[in-house]
Amino acid sequence: MTDLNLEGNHLTGSIPPSIYNITTMRIIALSKNNLTGELPTTICDHLPNLEGLYLSVNILGGIIPPNLEKCKKLKFLSLSVNEFTGTIPRELGNITNLANLHLGLLHLGGEIPVELGNLKKLQILSLSDCKLTGSIPTSIFNMSALQAVVFDENMLSGNLPADLGSGIPSLEILVCAKNNLSGFISATISNASRLSAIDLSINSFTGPIPQSLGNLENLEVLGLQMNNFVSDSALSFLTSLTNCRKLRELTFCYNPLDSFFPASIGNFSDSLQIFEGCYCKLKGPIPGEIGNLTGAIRINFSQNDLTGHIPKTIQGMLNLQEFYLESNKIEGIIPDSICNLKNLGALYLSGNQFSGRVPPCLGKVTSMRYLYLADNMLNSSLPESLGSLPDLIEFNFSSNLLHGKIPIEIGNLKAATLIDLSKNDFFGMIPSTLEGLDRLISLSLAHNKLDGPIPDSFRKMLALEYLDLSSNNLSGEIPKSLEALVYLKYLNFSFNEFSGEIPTGGPFANATDQSFLSNYGLCGDSKFHVSPCVIRSPKRSKKKKAILVLYILLGVGMLFLALVVTYVFLRLRKKKKNAGQADVSLIKYHERISYYELEQATEGFSESNLLGNGSFSKVYKGILKDGTLLAAKVFNVQLEGAFKSFDTECEMLRNLRHRNLTKVITSCSNLDFKALVLEYMSNGTLDKWLYSHNLFLDLFQRLDIMIDVASAMVYLHSGCSNPVVHCDLKPSNVLLDQEMVGHVSDFGIAKLLGAGETFVQTRTIATIG
Repeated sequence: MTDLNLEGNHLTGSIPPSIYNITTMRIIALSKNNLTGELPTTICDHLPNLEGLYLSVNILGGIIPPNLEKCKKLKFLSLSVNEFTGTIPRELGNITNLANLHLGLLHLGGEIPVELGNLKKLQILSLSDCKLTGSIPTSIFNMSALQAVVFDENMLSGNLPADLGSGIPSLEILVCAKNNLSGFISATISNASRLSAIDLSINSFTGPIPQSLGNLENLEVLGLQMNNFVSDSALSFLTSLTNCRKLRELTFCYNPLDSFFPASIGNFSDSLQIFEGCYCKLKGPIPGEIGNLTGAIRINFSQNDLTGHIPKTIQGMLNLQEFYLESNKIEGIIPDSICNLKNLGALYLSGNQFSGRVPPCLGKVTSMRYLYLADNMLNSSLPESLGSLPDLIEFNFSSNLLHGKIPIEIGNLKAATLIDLSKNDFFGMIPSTLEGLDRLISLSLAHNKLDGPIPDSFRKMLALEYLDLSSNNLSGEIPKSLEALVYLKYLNFSFNEFSGEIPTGGPFANATDQSFLSNYGLCGDSKFHVSPCVIRSPKRSKKKKAILVLYILLGVGMLFLALVVTYVFLRLRKKKKNAGQADVSLIKYHERISYYELEQATEGFSESNLLGNGSFSKVYKGILKDGTLLAAKVFNVQLEGAFKSFDTECEMLRNLRHRNLTKVITSCSNLDFKALVLEYMSNGTLDKWLYSHNLFLDLFQRLDIMIDVASAMVYLHSGCSNPVVHCDLKPSNVLLDQEMVGHVSDFGIAKLLGAGETFVQTRTIATIG
């Protein structure tokens, strides 16, 4: 065997030692697996012909064996992305045929061995993210065959050589980013004329940026950000770089250049895609020549001192996807020409001095994902057309002078995760259309003039983590349904006109009084520093005689009521079978109802009014001519057992009356039609509240409903003259009224226990499961 290639096969365990004893082995390629263990210290004792050892992207540990120097024919050594520790063995400098050395992303330390400079055939040297310290050996920059030096993300210090580039004419890639390197960059760097990528960012380099960089005809990427470079007032290095016609990326952010923006930037070629000079103390107007950068994808000159207006010439930059100019001193209106940039996905103009209107045409830039116009002086209404940006993710117009109502079209921003309209002059009510923003994480409408209640539909924004409605004129109660927003970490309702009880469940459990300041109508838990909630009592009279008369009248009334209740109770006990006279639960004005009335009330038993299905019946919502809501339980007389179910339910309910049982208004019956008219329960079934993703019951509500059901069961089993066994008690047979009180329903298969019976044997007739 000469070649072993098992890369990317999810192999586990250690590498069998026998592999290192195959003297004819030329290539060992085991990268991209999950191999563990250590490399043997004698790894190369029996591999005299090994040319390539590829073990990157595994979980191998221990030290890198110095014994590797015995593999004299080794050309490719790749050990990157493993768990190796220790230092780089200086013995690697004796593998004179080595062409590629990859030791990146390891847990090494120490310095780069000077002996690596002996590898005259080395073309690629990658030592990124190895926690290396010390300076870069000068010998490295005298390796004439070297094409790529990658030393980023270490702790290297010191200076680069004064004759940088003279000893490495073949160098194409120089990456030393994220270290502690310092000093000047020598103008001789241009002697490495093949350089295509230079990244010296995030170091401490000083002095001017060499103009000789403009001589690098193959330069494609130049990263100089986060250093201490300076420049002359004309940014001459930019002018020289316009000679690099292949330049694609140019970044020099976070350098104290303190210069004017030169018009020569218009001379860059169409190849320039990324052009970034943020945090550089650049000043003066943006030259109109910037419109010549027709190939630009990202332009970032935020956090400078730029003045003037946005040039209208930007309309020619049709490939632009990201445009960052925040925190400058740019003024005037936002030009409509910006709307010609149909590929624009990010527009950051916050922190300037823009005035006038928000361009309505921005709604036509459908590629927009991030739109930041905060901290300006914009003084128009919010264009409805912005609702035409279905893919907008973040939307910040805070701290302006915007006014008018918040357009309902904002509810069309289905992809939005952040909306900030705070610190403006918006008025009117909060649009209920916000309920559709189920991806929204952060919403701030603080410091406006909004009024009215918080829409109950806010409970549908289940992803919400940040909600600030402070400093408005909002009123009404804080909806208890907001307790369903379980991910909400920050909420602020301060400085409004809210009243009623502060909810305590869900996100309110961790809230403090700082979230409810200056809402004098609020009450609730003492931790919120508000008054306790009390049940309203009659107003006290000023005269004691009036109080005395009131108590006397109340006493007489109570006595009379007790006598009436006693009389009615005694009369009702004597009437066991007379359902027509005894059923006081029937509504007086609807003792009789015709099929025609029922058909009209349910709109012809329309499917749109269907509330639910049962084994023998369907339940429809209905509205009588006088506005009374009802639930019509219509039995399917075609089904075997439907008549019996109807008769059973009538027999059961005519003698049962309890606050937690469904009340029968009346019935409608003939040979071809059977229906019960029941009290309408506006909150539907318990089943819906338990298993729907957008409805929520807190612990106290659940306990109350359990007590309601238990009370009904106690009454059925022990509280009526003939005990009743329901036989099909389940959440879908528990209905909830407007006050969330539970009512047991559906007695179609119930059983009556006769006198003296303590149990009844049934078939399996209830819902299975």
